[in-house]
Amino acid sequence: MSDFNSSGFGNTVATSGSQVRNRVLRNTYALLALSMVPTVIGAWLGVAMGFTMFEGSPFMGFIVFMAVAFGFFWAINKNKDNGLGVALLLGFTFFMGIMLSRLVGMTLSSYSNGATLIMAAFGGTAVIFTAMASIATVSKKDFSSLGKFLFVGVLILIIASLANIWLQMPALMLTVMVLAIAIFSAFILVDVQRVVNGGETNYIMATLAIYLDVYNVFTNLLALFGIMGGDRE
Repeated sequence: MSDFNSSGFGNTVATSGSQVRNRVLRNTYALLALSMVPTVIGAWLGVAMGFTMFEGSPFMGFIVFMAVAFGFFWAINKNKDNGLGVALLLGFTFFMGIMLSRLVGMTLSSYSNGATLIMAAFGGTAVIFTAMASIATVSKKDFSSLGKFLFVGVLILIIASLANIWLQMPALMLTVMVLAIAIFSAFILVDVQRVVNGGETNYIMATLAIYLDVYNVFTNLLALFGIMGGDRE
């Protein structure tokens, strides 16, 4: 059973370093699982309400999304050592669920096998997460040096995605999706190992990082499956 209040809400105190790492990792996984609940609720509400904000202006939508997301990041980091941090994290995952609803709604409405595609993307994400987390837990190799290269990769993905708003190149879009899946899968490896090795002792911040990795793997898998295997209505 996870102890969400071992010492404050984000930090964990134990009698040895290994106990600290194990408890932080356990709490991180528990909070990550909990964070999926508001994500699913947000996605369901967004689909039910036909969420289409900034559909005609994707660049403006991107700016608003980044502003809200970074506002959450700042607030979560500010309150990472108290209960408000958990509440803010769950609020952020609800917001991300609403953002996800457009992709989910489009998949369900555009493809006769939309529900199957969503389940396939969920299953693929679960397999990737399990594989990367297992490697991070048992491997003796230090993957922390990958972080800087992966961060540069994310910046390139953002630039390419923004450019494709105007270029509308299918090949570039597919390339971005495949690279995003690879980059954020590797980020799961790095972020989980950081907890395992004691580099991250605050499970709220650890959950936020891993949640973003998983979210990006899922969304890109779903979009890719829709393009590659979707049956048009």
